[in-house]
Amino acid sequence: MSSTRRTFVMQVIGVGATLAAVQRTAQAAPKVNEADPQAQALGYRADTAKVDAKKYPKHDNAQKCAGCQLFQGKAGDAAGGCPIFAGKEVAANGWCSSWVKKAG
Repeated sequence: MSSTRRTFVMQVIGVGATLAAVQRTAQAAPKVNEADPQAQALGYRADTAKVDAKKYPKHDNAQKCAGCQLFQGKAGDAAGGCPIFAGKEVAANGWCSSWVKKAG
């Protein structure tokens, strides 16, 4: 009997972990919209190559959100959180005028 109970408990734990992972994926933060007033004020672009060079002359195409100190995604993530845009994700390949080179 104890192995049946143990099997049942292990299955419940596995199902619970799977449901938690699915819920996290389903509740992914929305992406920052370039048309949002805050995004426009900071010159945010989801593609660093599309930043207005005349308006932001210090911008460099090598500057990407993924290399910014504020980027909260993991290395290799396509997008991640940013405290500048609370509750939303920025593109790893994006840029805004608040960009600060990641230490290290």
